[in-house]
Amino acid sequence: MSSILIVPVPPCDNGVADALILPLQSIFQLPTSREPAEALDPSFAFDVYRNQYNSTAIISALIDRFAGFKGKVLGITSVDFFIPVLTFVFGEAQLDGPIAVVSNHRLDDTFYGLPADPQLLNQRLVKEAVHELGHTFGLLHCRDYRCVMHSSTAVEDIDVKTELFCESCQALLSEKTAM
Repeated sequence: MSSILIVPVPPCDNGVADALILPLQSIFQLPTSREPAEALDPSFAFDVYRNQYNSTAIISALIDRFAGFKGKVLGITSVDFFIPVLTFVFGEAQLDGPIAVVSNHRLDDTFYGLPADPQLLNQRLVKEAVHELGHTFGLLHCRDYRCVMHSSTAVEDIDVKTELFCESCQALLSEKTAM
């Protein structure tokens, strides 16, 4: 049986990381816990020209740090992520691999000049965490706009979908987690 380990990557409020434990445990039906200490300093992944952090580099560092871990690792942070071919990403994952990362930086309404909405921020973070972890179980993007595996290029896309898998994606996930 697998498990999920949530890893705070600074800057990350441990309360935000802790708030993911129960939803992820419920959705994936896997034991879920939080790494007690911050696993790494992400400064090595900072790109001064973009003023953002390369999410792929952070995934690589987490692969090295958790090489012996026998479950899924979800890094969580509040830095702004990018990958070279995109302006930004909310998260990234190894398809059918052990590591995923998510950032709440662009999930927060204050990024868009709106008042803070902690409940909406938490909902978005849960959806993105489930989405990226879904990729680690081999799930691809889904055409069903309500499915958590539907691709999101803006926060509005995240707000439309649910935190749950559609019937097809759930069936694929159940196969993977039964192994």
